[in-house]
Amino acid sequence: MPAFMTPQLSPIVLLILSNVFMTFAWYGHLKFKAAPLWLVVIASWGIAFVEYCFAVPANRIGHSVYTAAELKTMQEIITLIVFCFFSWAYLGETIRWNHAVGFGFIAAAGFFIFHKW
Repeated sequence: MPAFMTPQLSPIVLLILSNVFMTFAWYGHLKFKAAPLWLVVIASWGIAFVEYCFAVPANRIGHSVYTAAELKTMQEIITLIVFCFFSWAYLGETIRWNHAVGFGFIAAAGFFIFHKW
């Protein structure tokens, strides 16, 4: 791993990569509605395997400096950011104000998770 990839930064980078693959595994097939369901399930499993190859090391490395709750919170916030971009760029869907507000509330939870009370 490159020297600049510290235990603090590595999980974030790996979780971003993981979530890109996860989002394609879960939602990428929506552009291929004519494909048989069994085929998209198998393709999604293959993509999900790659996702796990990033997610597991992210959590293993990250747990040396973050709690499991902090790692999960990071993952959820990263998931929402990746999903918003994916939904807009790949699926051509609009993120409306109510989506942004709801996602914002979830992201605000990060303040409470990471704040040391």
